[in-house]
Amino acid sequence: MKTQPKFFFWAALAASLLAAPLQAQEQNDADSTGLAGDHFSLEAALDLFKQSSSLEDFEKRLNEEDNPANNLDLNEDGQIDYIRVVDRMDGDVHAIILQAPVSEAESQDVAVIELEKTGAESAVLQILGDEDVFGEQVIAEPVGAEGVESPKGRGGPAVHLAPDAIIVNVWLWPSVRYMYRPAYVVYVSPWRWGLYPTWWRPFRPRPWGLYHARIRPYRAHYHVVTTHRVVRAHRAYTPHRTHSKVVRTRTTTVKATGPRGGKISKTKTTTTVQGRQGKVQKEKTTTTAQGRKGPKVKKEKTTTTAQGRNGGKVQKQKSTTKVKSGGNKRGRN
Repeated sequence: MKTQPKFFFWAALAASLLAAPLQAQEQNDADSTGLAGDHFSLEAALDLFKQSSSLEDFEKRLNEEDNPANNLDLNEDGQIDYIRVVDRMDGDVHAIILQAPVSEAESQDVAVIELEKTGAESAVLQILGDEDVFGEQVIAEPVGAEGVESPKGRGGPAVHLAPDAIIVNVWLWPSVRYMYRPAYVVYVSPWRWGLYPTWWRPFRPRPWGLYHARIRPYRAHYHVVTTHRVVRAHRAYTPHRTHSKVVRTRTTTVKATGPRGGKISKTKTTTTVQGRQGKVQKEKTTTTAQGRKGPKVKKEKTTTTAQGRNGGKVQKQKSTTKVKSGGNKRGRN
């Protein structure tokens, strides 16, 4: 009987330790927008650019397995996408495109770093997240002082909005100095779908909770802003913007709004198997509805159709509905 209080103490302690990561994961899930841009950090990409000695070095840092910026799997093949770096130069402005080949026929611009020289020893830049990846065009830039965290933002979870008056001179960044030296040769990545550098090995995306925790520190020095200042470089980039129809369609589906202003996403997969007695087709439709304040409702409908040798059909349907309370607190206004 004397050991009973100790037993309850240790049981309660174990329960609290197990509950902590679950609560953190729930919070991370609530922060997610459900768009591909959740898995690419504009802030971390700018930090990698700041550390790089050249654009070739920047491309390598973006694709190393331990990099903090890129967690994208746009073609949903279970492997991280390789990010190409392409510079579009026009006089003293640069549009540095970060582009992911998603198939042999298509590529998708993920973001573009727009850089302009503003004086003999001064330059400014911003990074723009592509609307087909982030759901809308998102602008981020370095800041000289920490801003205030906003409960809702345009560029993903826990966005920091920087005061528009703060403009950072990036002239001393090694990558910037490299691009403005007289002997600079415009860099265009030689790599493409099916042809990658020997050092690169595709790896699996990190779970959302782990990735989200890793990119959070970068938001202290790079913030999402609402003012687009680097306009000359943007004009150099716009004619060359590249998008994938597959990625655009998927983003448009996720952005579709329901009657309550929340999100509705619908996916449909069809699998056909040749069995001994004929063909068996399995069709699965998943519909997820997220209201602004209401619960998250996920409906799955599976239809199995068996085609016999004599032409007869046998159809079987199964439907399930899952309701997750709490709702996504980041619904759009």
